[in-house]
Formats: sequence, C-alpha cells, structure tokens
Amino acid sequence: MTANTSPIAVVTGATGGMGTDIVRDLARTHRVIAIGRNEQALAALSAIPSVETRQIDLQKTARFAEIGAGIDRIDVLVHAAAIGDHVSVENATEEVWLDALTTNVVAPALLTRALLPQLRAAEGTVVFIGSGAGTKPVPGSAVYTASKHALRALADVLRIDEEQHRIRVVTLAPGQTDTPMLRRGASGNHYTPERYIQPSTVAETVRTIVELPADAHITDIALRPRQEIARL
Repeated sequence: MTANTSPIAVVTGATGGMGTDIVRDLARTHRVIAIGRNEQALAALSAIPSVETRQIDLQKTARFAEIGAGIDRIDVLVHAAAIGDHVSVENATEEVWLDALTTNVVAPALLTRALLPQLRAAEGTVVFIGSGAGTKPVPGSAVYTASKHALRALADVLRIDEEQHRIRVVTLAPGQTDTPMLRRGASGNHYTPERYIQPSTVAETVRTIVELPADAHITDIALRPRQEIARL
C-alpha cells in the first residue's frame, strides 16, 4: 500500500452496523484498512478498490503489529468495534466482564499503541466511537456502561499525552443508532427504526471530524436522535 499517495485510514468493527458505513464513506478519499470478523461482509467491502480487508478478532491482540507493517503513516484510526449486551452486576460473569473490557477498551488501547509511530508521522486523527453510556449510567447495563466510561477516559488521557505529536483524539458518542446490536437489545414491538440515527449519519460525522482544518481540534461529539428517545 505504500506506493499510493492517498491518506490511509484504519477502521475496526468494519463489518458492524456503523463500521461498514464508515469504511464505505472514507473509501471515497482514503485507502482504508477494514478490520472485522465477518468473512462475507469483509468480502463485500474488498470489492471497493480502495479498501483492503483484514479478518482479525480484536481479542487476538498479538496480531495488531501486522496491521501497520510496511506503512509509514496512518492519517485516521477509527475504533468502531464494540460488544454491548445489557448485563447487570448481578448477572455478569467474569467472562462477560473480560470479553467486554477487552473488546471495548483494551483492544483499542493496544491497537492505538501499535500504530502510534504511523499516527505521529501523519499527525493523524484517532476517533473512538463511544456512547451516551460513556457519560451517564444505563440501568441494567453495568458492563457496557463501565466499558464506555473507560473508553472515554482512555481518549481523554491519550489526547493530552499525544498533544506534543499533534495527534487529534475525538470521542464520537452516538445515541441510539439503527444497528444490529441495538436491534438485538430491543424488545419486540418497541423497536422503531425511523426514530433512530442512521449508521450513514455516524459515517458523515466521522468525515466532518477527519476534514476539520488543521488549526482546530474537536474533542467530544454527542450525536443524538432528532427526537430524544428517552423522552418519547
């Protein structure tokens, strides 16, 4: 990929609801390394000329070094991968806690560390896809809420630590978005997709972040449905 002069973006969760749209949108202007687990979805993305796919389980952190191999710079890193079942403290096993924290917090931290040399070389932008659960408690969802609080803290400290290298670090926190993960957690007839944010809107917001002029830095974006679901 080094022969091409287009900016390079790395997107995790590329086969998820938001990640797929983010990959497709960034591919219009970037060479995108799309990381996901679903083989069929990755195959569809690989049909886009500017997309290179990698089938990687983010819990296999030893593979992170290969993502940046042979690449001198990375302009954009989007952490869109997440798992988010609603589990309370009472019901969460140790395995549930470790799976969620590894995927939602540890993997983004270690992947960012693995790609820091390339991000610094590009004065790049790191986007953490957070959640409204990263700023307030969600009843019955201790595991997911704790992981998203931790992810926002990770982003805030990374921003300070990498300021000298001019890396921009952004937490983009969408509200309820029409994704398979949200549908799985919905209860029957109460799911109304037209009320929710579309994944393409999240992708457009990522583009706004990426295309921000070099003299400015967005740190946090709360992207909410036009009508707040909690008030309906």
